[in-house]
Amino acid sequence: MEINELVDLNSLRTAPKLSDIQLNKLLKELEANILKADWITIGIMAPSDTKAIEALQSISEKFSKIKFENLDSLNADGSVFLKGNQKTGNVFVRSENGLGEGILLTCQYDDDTIESSTFGPLPLDFFR
Repeated sequence: MEINELVDLNSLRTAPKLSDIQLNKLLKELEANILKADWITIGIMAPSDTKAIEALQSISEKFSKIKFENLDSLNADGSVFLKGNQKTGNVFVRSENGLGEGILLTCQYDDDTIESSTFGPLPLDFFR
């Protein structure tokens, strides 16, 4: 399957390997959506809590307005699902087997008439 825009990821269960050209193109498209959003939520499917936290931190490093709290207290064994909410700053992680791998990012809006949009799964190193 050819990945040319964010919508091409929607049917995937796990993040694909992307070329540098694909990464740059998707990042530009995603940045435009993030800048229009009032806030985002992030779901990260990873083989460990450490990998999930690293992926979350890479998003905060890329976008200075996206910050999360209490990352040092996060802990879960084995494969995990991490959920971060930019509006509250809260982050939770739980052990969960059978998931794919990648980042799901949802652009949210304070105006209830604007529908949220979820993008991904993006590779765990997408924002590095």
